Amino acid sequence: MRAIFVLIKCEMGRAYEVAREMADSIEELSEMHSVSGQYDLLGKFYLEPDRDIGLFVVQCVQSVPGVKDTYTIQTFNAFSGRAG
Repeated sequence: MRAIFVLIKCEMGRAYEVAREMADSIEELSEMHSVSGQYDLLGKFYLEPDRDIGLFVVQCVQSVPGVKDTYTIQTFNAFSGRAG
């Protein structure tokens, strides 16, 4: 599995509605956060290695009612701190 992050700009007043709809309907969604700045939401999605990222974003994320714009970040490696 590989992770992608998608910043999502929503229609005014619809961010929580969009977040709930995605949480309920997109099984690839791992986390959804409300954020400040130019975008309203940040979603972390896990896709199979052979899954077309662009097609996923267009069909699954941008098609949710209330989504105005997206910005996708493809990841390569994950790093974490040492425990203890």
